[in-house]
Amino acid sequence: MTSGDIVFLVPEIILTIGACALLVFPVLGKRAAAQSAKWMMIGLLAITAIAVIVSSHTVTDFAQSRLFATMFAVDSFSVFFKLIFIAAVAMVTLMSEDYFRDSRYSPWEYYSLLAFALCGMLFMASGIHLISIYVGLELMSLSSYILAGYYKSEQKSTEAAMKYFVLGTVSSAILLYGMSLIYGVCGSLNLIAIDRAMSTLITNDALMLGILLLAAGLCFKIAAAPFHVWTPDVYEGAPTPITAFLSTASKAAAIAIFARIFYVGLQHFQLDWSFVLATVAALSMIVGNLAAITQDNIKRMLAYSSIGHAGYLLLGIISMSEMGMRGVLVYTVVYLAATLGIWAAVLMLQQHEYAGEQVEDFQGLHTRSPFWAFAMVMFLLSLGGIPPTAGFIGKYYLFAAAIQSGFGWLAIIAVLMSAVSMFYYLRIVVAMYLREGKDAQVSTAGSLRFVGAACLAITLFFGILPTPLIRQVETSARWVAARAVAVPNAGR
Repeated sequence: MTSGDIVFLVPEIILTIGACALLVFPVLGKRAAAQSAKWMMIGLLAITAIAVIVSSHTVTDFAQSRLFATMFAVDSFSVFFKLIFIAAVAMVTLMSEDYFRDSRYSPWEYYSLLAFALCGMLFMASGIHLISIYVGLELMSLSSYILAGYYKSEQKSTEAAMKYFVLGTVSSAILLYGMSLIYGVCGSLNLIAIDRAMSTLITNDALMLGILLLAAGLCFKIAAAPFHVWTPDVYEGAPTPITAFLSTASKAAAIAIFARIFYVGLQHFQLDWSFVLATVAALSMIVGNLAAITQDNIKRMLAYSSIGHAGYLLLGIISMSEMGMRGVLVYTVVYLAATLGIWAAVLMLQQHEYAGEQVEDFQGLHTRSPFWAFAMVMFLLSLGGIPPTAGFIGKYYLFAAAIQSGFGWLAIIAVLMSAVSMFYYLRIVVAMYLREGKDAQVSTAGSLRFVGAACLAITLFFGILPTPLIRQVETSARWVAARAVAVPNAGR
């Protein structure tokens, strides 16, 4: 490692120091200053984002040095995801303000854990070595386990944390065992070295077992079926802002490493693992959307919905094309915007006498808050892939990539399940506009209204004018996808 390499680690260093400072600050007698904790976290995220942008300008596309050629990459792909992660955590921070206002739990440790989780996500986005990816993944996961049970005196929160921890530990062990098999065959854990070693192999049972175990561990992190059993209980039991974090930023981080590992390191064995992942994608879309139909609890409904969306995102992974990678990037942005907006609406209702977790709690929302009712309609239409929302653009790329790659049957399932998803999404719309609710007006905190307005603007703007987003993701997708496009199925 040279002194010049440090500049590429500045964002992670800043975030680590800031996370530690958030832990130390209460010891200095500032525990009661909840507002100070929020603004310190926002400032930390802003400085980190600036550092990511500045450090990325020092390279044209891919940083090559003794350090980065083996463990860590700063390229347009990693910068794209890092900025998404920071934006998502910033939204969660703003959504958490009123949630902790009347809480007896300190926000300082909460924001510190969010910062540590984000630090792990930044390392995941830049990892080109399975060990660096694994360390980042575990830092994010351990922070998430604690956050899920942050309200330790509430039984649901404690149960959610225990289930998440136990099943997450098992998935991490499976993931690590898969890595060890890959290392035993390829002699390296660097993704580029793995790709080079695989190009000389025709078939290897130990390697295929390692790839499948690796895929199983990653499928747990993105909540894909049949590795989804933890999702409904954890989403329901965790504090709502943490549920928003788990369903957006955490899922996006897992998708980032999923794409990096399979596009860069495992593309020579695509014919062996693509059908397995296609089956997982089909199961995720079918199980997630059909199970969501029967849910009256909004948290559980969105949990099963997120399982279906994991299946949609897997279409871009198995396609192994630039269009598929472009679809993954676009859909990640639009999914995060719509989902964060919905969670902001749930939190808005939880501030009042309405619980906000049942479909019936949304009854008559158009009379109590026309803005939130309209925003919810747009968010739900985006998740369903209906124009003119941004979700239509994301699903178009993913479905087209699947068809071009010979997975037309999977695209058909995806279209059918998107239609099914509109059934339970429209249940909420019907409750808001066609059911009588309470006459009390809803007053929304400024931070929640800002999150809702920002997510609504992204959903509508990129739905009507998707060109800026598409241009932004082209460069990010091109470098990663080029490795799969250049020599498809080589070494077979």
